[in-house]
Amino acid sequence: MDFNQIKATMEESVQKAGEALRHDFSGLQTGRATTALLDGIRVEAYGSVVPLNQVGAVSVPDARTLSVTVWDKSQLKAVEKAIVEANLGLNPMNDGQMIRISIPPLSEERRAEIIKIANRFTESARVSVRNARHDAINALRAEKASIPEDDMKRYEKELQDLTDKAIAAMDAKLKEKEAELKQV
Repeated sequence: MDFNQIKATMEESVQKAGEALRHDFSGLQTGRATTALLDGIRVEAYGSVVPLNQVGAVSVPDARTLSVTVWDKSQLKAVEKAIVEANLGLNPMNDGQMIRISIPPLSEERRAEIIKIANRFTESARVSVRNARHDAINALRAEKASIPEDDMKRYEKELQDLTDKAIAAMDAKLKEKEAELKQV
């Protein structure tokens, strides 16, 4: 395996870690209604557990409200139960036709808790990037016999620079999320 293949594999891993972090951040409640809040909810329907978006449509009628229009009205109770059990701090209201969810304003304690969660998500993504660098360097060292020492040092520095850029981008996303949480 040559350096370009090793680097491409690492870049792919780094990109996946960044996408996972974006997805994790989208699910954090910031006091504003967003359909991403309900992305991870799974509903027991028709004898199996399915994602919420397979039993109904989620929409945002205003900045503080989510509505879930369930296609099969017999599933309203199951959807309501799934939202409550997701432990997101949301209180769904079932009117017999659809489910409305008011997004409560964030308390200072809840903001601090969400910032801690965001920090955990970011640290997990950083670890993924570092692991990708570690794997790339190990793959490079496995090819050590065919790579001159000067090139080896240059390649390792290039991989480290890629790692540093990715972690800096993740830290910037974290700062952005913290600012968004403090602003609400």
